[in-house]
Amino acid sequence: MRFTTIDILLLLVKLLLIYAVVLTGAAYLVFAERKILAWMQDRKGPNRVGPFGLLQPLADLIKMLTKEDLLPVAADKWLYLLAPAMASIPAIMTFAVIPFGAPFTLFGQTVTMQVSDLNIGMLFFMALSSIAVYGVALGGWASNSKYALLGSIRGLAQLISYELSMGLSLVPVVMLSRSFRLSEIVNAQADLPFIVFQPLAFAIFFISIVAECKRVPFDLPEAEGELVAGFHTEYSGMRFGLFFVGEYINIIVLGGLATTFFLGGWHGPLLPPPVWFAVKVLAFAFVFIWIRGTLPRLRYDQLMHFGWKVLTPLALLNIVVTGWWLILNK
Repeated sequence: MRFTTIDILLLLVKLLLIYAVVLTGAAYLVFAERKILAWMQDRKGPNRVGPFGLLQPLADLIKMLTKEDLLPVAADKWLYLLAPAMASIPAIMTFAVIPFGAPFTLFGQTVTMQVSDLNIGMLFFMALSSIAVYGVALGGWASNSKYALLGSIRGLAQLISYELSMGLSLVPVVMLSRSFRLSEIVNAQADLPFIVFQPLAFAIFFISIVAECKRVPFDLPEAEGELVAGFHTEYSGMRFGLFFVGEYINIIVLGGLATTFFLGGWHGPLLPPPVWFAVKVLAFAFVFIWIRGTLPRLRYDQLMHFGWKVLTPLALLNIVVTGWWLILNK
């Protein structure tokens, strides 16, 4: 396949747009979380920096960049430096295959509203999701701290466990759409979103992505009361900031994937397709924040029990029932 100059320019524009929107969105999602949690707990959130506190993310960025970047004496230097990038880069790369709008024609050229429309888009997402586990593992191991190591061990077990149920919950989506290509999965939901046919798969996927983001009630890898701060205890400055931002990028990306797989992607009445996509993703982000302000942390044995003995069997049963339904409705 040969690329023209216009193809390359369109690709660069889409990449810059995604980087700008995702990184800015992650920064202001932190601000939104602090304000929403303050509202839920009847207190004031950030309100000093800029009008209504809107420049707080910029102040946080300056603080992170100017803080001293410490390297523990006994740490494995190169793995210690690599871990924060492993936590954030795979999440940003995943957004390359998410379609956020319908294709349109510009100067006789068909423009797709995604960076790359891979025919194995779902498998690409699952692969990058697996790589993201290494950020937690390396961060805890390379720090040479017992608290960080315990957090990384918890994180590895948790992410592997819930990644299995997450992958199994997506099998019925592939069966219904007959494709791994994300644009075709969205097009298959033009009439009705898959959440109507697969409410159980959606529930399993949603719980699994909350665990993948290490959010309450699944924040065992951090667990401030037990492990100080878990796998990133020994990190400071912008390296800690990368772990922090990576979590919020993950919320945006996984919200976009849940929208793509179960809520019909960009489809919706009246509003432009990208606006519908953004509204659905922001609704997911609000639910993530709502859960954090509502639920307590699970015990570790409850976390593993729920993943292996509840979600995984239900996901397997759902695959069997979906296959049976498709055979009957040939």
